[in-house]
Amino acid sequence: MTGTGPLSPSSPTSPDSARRPLVAILSGAGISTDSGIPDYRGPQGVWRQDPEAEKLVTYEYYMNDPEIRRRSWQLRRDSPALRARPNAAHEAIARLERSGTPVRVITQNVDGLHQLAGVPDRKVLELHGTGRFVVCTRCHARTPMSEAVARVDAGDPDPACLECGGILKSATVMFGERLDPEVLGTAMRVAEAADVFIAVGTSLQVQPAASLVGLAAEHGARLVIMNAEPTPYDELAAETIRTPIGTALPELLATLTP
Repeated sequence: MTGTGPLSPSSPTSPDSARRPLVAILSGAGISTDSGIPDYRGPQGVWRQDPEAEKLVTYEYYMNDPEIRRRSWQLRRDSPALRARPNAAHEAIARLERSGTPVRVITQNVDGLHQLAGVPDRKVLELHGTGRFVVCTRCHARTPMSEAVARVDAGDPDPACLECGGILKSATVMFGERLDPEVLGTAMRVAEAADVFIAVGTSLQVQPAASLVGLAAEHGARLVIMNAEPTPYDELAAETIRTPIGTALPELLATLTP
């Protein structure tokens, strides 16, 4: 751990000292590894071990190749994310939110574990969508992932939309798709308003999510980066933490709990 002192968003004499700080947390795959969900870009990440796996979540391949879709559905069916439970880091964030501290979570993850831990859905911005629902690419009907997976279990290798027969995909942002501009815009406003901005378990290599870190620092947030490996934004941080997230994040957030 390196840093410039205790986590504190403002000086005692600042106008903001009379109110509780807005804490923004940008979470990446590293926060969910303790829940049994592998990361993607780390040393043991999915993309490094099997570069072909990236095709399964690339929109063009998915829409044009039935075999890719069948493999994608098997990947979803077998995904540990559907069975994963929140870990100590997710629970620490939910605990901070329950304390009355203003908290907003901006996540690159699609596992829904922040909400399962108890963070209200309205306080979680899912930049890359959610893997807990599926959406029709034709009529945009949205249904639970569990229902689609049940159809795969029953023998349908590429379930179509029950409303219109269109191609179903997870309600995630695949490679080749744009992020929801409304979600991204809200995330940018949160980054600009944050007193404390904590980037946890993210390599900060994926844009535009990574740029939120620079935006927060530019607007005066105290920046903390918690990640096992160095990131391109470390030099902007008041504190960088390399110790395991499951221990380090609860300890860090405890210093912000009233």
